[in-house]
Amino acid sequence: MDSERGTTADTMVPGSQCQESGTTATADTMVPGSQCQESGTTATADTMVPGSQCQESGTTATADTMVPGSQCQESGTTATADNIDPGSQCQESGTTATADNIDPGSQCKAEEEEEEEGSGNHTHPDPVLVWAPSGRRLLSGLLGLNVVLLGAALVAGQAFNPQGLRHQEPQVFMLLLMGLSLAWMLWYLLWARKKPGICPHKDHHAGGITVTVVLMLFAAFSLLMHLFKMGYYVTMKECKPVAKVLAPFIEAPFLGLQTYLLWAHSKDCIHKHKIITRSGLMVTLSADLLLWLNAVTEDTVHLEIEMEKEDGRATYRSADSSDSAGLRNATLCKCSADTVCLFFRKGYEVLYPFNMEYYLMAGCMLYVMWKNVSRRMSPGSIPHHAQKITLRIVHEGGILFGPLFGGLVLIAGVVVFILYQVWVNRGQHRHTAFLIFYGYHLVVMPIMSLCSLAGLLVHKLERRADERGNNPTRSLDVALLVGAALGQLALSYFSLVAALAVGPSGPLGSLDLSYSLLSLLELLLQNVFIINGLHRHPNLVLTKGEGKERSSILMQKRKNMENTNDRNKVEGAMSLLERGKAVTAPPGGQVKEGQQTWYKRVTQEICAFLILSNIMLWMIPAFGAHPQFENGLGKQFFGFSAWFVLVNLVQPLGVFYRMHSVGALMELLITG
Repeated sequence: MDSERGTTADTMVPGSQCQESGTTATADTMVPGSQCQESGTTATADTMVPGSQCQESGTTATADTMVPGSQCQESGTTATADNIDPGSQCQESGTTATADNIDPGSQCKAEEEEEEEGSGNHTHPDPVLVWAPSGRRLLSGLLGLNVVLLGAALVAGQAFNPQGLRHQEPQVFMLLLMGLSLAWMLWYLLWARKKPGICPHKDHHAGGITVTVVLMLFAAFSLLMHLFKMGYYVTMKECKPVAKVLAPFIEAPFLGLQTYLLWAHSKDCIHKHKIITRSGLMVTLSADLLLWLNAVTEDTVHLEIEMEKEDGRATYRSADSSDSAGLRNATLCKCSADTVCLFFRKGYEVLYPFNMEYYLMAGCMLYVMWKNVSRRMSPGSIPHHAQKITLRIVHEGGILFGPLFGGLVLIAGVVVFILYQVWVNRGQHRHTAFLIFYGYHLVVMPIMSLCSLAGLLVHKLERRADERGNNPTRSLDVALLVGAALGQLALSYFSLVAALAVGPSGPLGSLDLSYSLLSLLELLLQNVFIINGLHRHPNLVLTKGEGKERSSILMQKRKNMENTNDRNKVEGAMSLLERGKAVTAPPGGQVKEGQQTWYKRVTQEICAFLILSNIMLWMIPAFGAHPQFENGLGKQFFGFSAWFVLVNLVQPLGVFYRMHSVGALMELLITG
């Protein structure tokens, strides 16, 4: 059929069909003079009853002769058989159902489309990404919420009152969660994944190569840590509960199988067994969160022992000598009495931070998988082109100064970290260790702040188009950056309150106050730079007039789409949609190629420097350098116990923020 010329029923042979966009109308039932057209044009009929509608692709055409209440619709709406005349057809997604064999009240729907609540047309802000109603995740969401709250209560009870839970209830509960998660992962990988139609769509934004590589790195170190943990608990099995001894033997296969699931299937948009899938993902996510929380509390106990080591020695020397039997029993449970135990414990302590970060990252990826269950994506949602992280990006792009100065920051940071760890436990060098630590950060963080500010200016000058559309991975990245930054921000603000109340006492107090202020500035500027860069389109650049034109187009289109019953306004909205597509297409008047290359080069230099700097700022606290515990105004003002709990709650978030910033900056480095 000609796409611009209608075919009237006067010239059609009875029984012939006029088919458009998946719908079929027979000529037997058409009144002479009526038209069958396509591509958004209007079909009028002389014998149609006023009030009925023939709707297609968002446009509405009133007719004078259809039975009141009947509808001819497409693109996600449903036509019931009650008002379909015998012989007429309702066709969608390539399937045809005639009204002769349809029971009243039955529905003709697309093959893969789920049942929709309510009636009427549902317009989506993004024609590429189609989301299932959020109410479908309510059951699994409530399940995960209750599991996490119960587990958090058990872990908190174990941390604050160890004698109150005599049967290791937190460990037993986490072992149960890991067992259920293992059963679900095996079911999905070995049985459900092989069923046809289980995963018809892929979310190409989820499980990026940067995130996957970092996850694999953390998983490798975590598995190695579990080997040391197994050896440590086996050598101390006489003094450890059975549940704690069994924990690493269950946790290691759980971690390994989960890593394979995220590596191979993190992009899946699952469309079968959705209730079981959502529940299984939520149970696994809850297990990750509780294992992370348990790791934080155990790390708290470890740091407390290290801090009170000197006081403990004094208390031990002043203990009653008559209690020699108790001291001998305590010696049997001391790892220092066995060289093999010391070796396993040291490896366990060194690799501990990687396990904490692994569970946070795995939980984030599982959350994206949970959001993607029943998500449908059209072929147009495939990303622009896959890019690989190789050294060729740095070499071919001519990136030199960023890696050079970032490498200097990294080398200097390693030296500072080693000196701090060696000198902080020696009385004569303790003050020098704090001076070196604060001095290093007071030099690096202002430079990072200036780089982030320069990157924002480059973004402003480049005027690159923004990426639109509902992207759960991008939304999660932004939420994690902001949420993780709250840890260091909270610690800095608490330090400021302590400084205002107590006042800086001596050079170390002034350095601690300056460190808090610069941390605030650096975190805010870097967050704005990263979030702004993540929302920019990798290829499209706006000319001077296009930004205002696009905003006015979107406002007018939204206004017109509200009145879908008015044919003229709807047609105007469709024309505006075409104009919107023209705006998002590569404009003919782009900036000069040399100028665009200069913008990209500066952005990549800044990202390379910030990546290496954040790696160093991640390593220092991750491996146990916490001067806030041993020196600082916060401890003097809030007291040891309150300050200790506060720092242990926010410090893991700060470590996670630095790690997540590296992944986001790596993506900006690739896309330029």
